[in-house]
Amino acid sequence: MSQQRLPPPDVEACLVLSRVSRYKGGTLIAEDVADLAMHLARLCRPGGYRPPWCPRCNGTTLHVHDYLERHLRSEGECVVVRIIRYICAARDCAATWRMLPAFIARHLWRAWPVVERTVMARPPTETSANKPRIAASTARRWVARLHSPARQLVELLSASGAALLEAIAQRVGLDAARYRLVDVYAAIGRPDIGARLGALAVLTHRLERGIRLM
Repeated sequence: MSQQRLPPPDVEACLVLSRVSRYKGGTLIAEDVADLAMHLARLCRPGGYRPPWCPRCNGTTLHVHDYLERHLRSEGECVVVRIIRYICAARDCAATWRMLPAFIARHLWRAWPVVERTVMARPPTETSANKPRIAASTARRWVARLHSPARQLVELLSASGAALLEAIAQRVGLDAARYRLVDVYAAIGRPDIGARLGALAVLTHRLERGIRLM
């Protein structure tokens, strides 16, 4: 029987498409907002989520544009989280910026701790009503994404100019899968348990807005 390894699965386009130059505005992540309680406290403070400047034009005047809702599917419940969006007041800009707390996984409809518990479980756990907390197909898709190539993410870390991130990239290598990057980042960066995926996803978004871990 051949011992040749199968090539890693292709990376889904949604994970690797940058949004920096494609959209006027986008999502900014509040990296210090780690849970719902911190998010609610920040919303209650006037200007608590206001960006210091517009990432598109560097303008310093941004106004509240509107509020959005994020419905986070959790284990047996759905939590509705209010998200604030700002608009740049510069006449030739008017970019809008959605302020996302770090504990929410972009596009996954879950909080990062829920996602992490799911991809680390074998098989996904079930509720007492014998209904999966996370659909098996969803769990498989998340796991498959973590097994896809990490080359683009490693290159981002290598080009960051930060010694620690460059060391992580060197240890991971260009041919590794994303789960390997998660493991090395956790070993070196030492994020809290339940925050490994979230911390790396936030870092990835900071380096290249729109690029996703999973």
